[in-house]
Amino acid sequence: MAWNSASFESILAMIVAALFAVAGVVNLARPGAVKRDFARWGYPAWFQWLCGALELLSAALLLGQQTRVFGLTLTGAIMLGALFTLLRNREPFGHLAPALVFSALIVVTATVRFL
Repeated sequence: MAWNSASFESILAMIVAALFAVAGVVNLARPGAVKRDFARWGYPAWFQWLCGALELLSAALLLGQQTRVFGLTLTGAIMLGALFTLLRNREPFGHLAPALVFSALIVVTATVRFL
């Protein structure tokens, strides 16, 4: 099977979609540790629901070739907010590392799409 940028982009988009779907489900399930994190960061309880819904929406948008740009834009905006929150609250690298990996995957996916 020959690899091309379209198939590589689709694989990357599916990986990012899966990661955001899992993150969305976790935020909507509101386990204690995540609920405490949102409270510690000063966000109201409803904000966790909003984040979960936006993460699931972005995952769905990434699955379609026609909507992928919107999904990449939304995931990028979500990650900017997450990175801002983590840096503002001086979270340890253990919290920051997954956000950096998610962000890097989004950047690589967008780069492959637009090159």
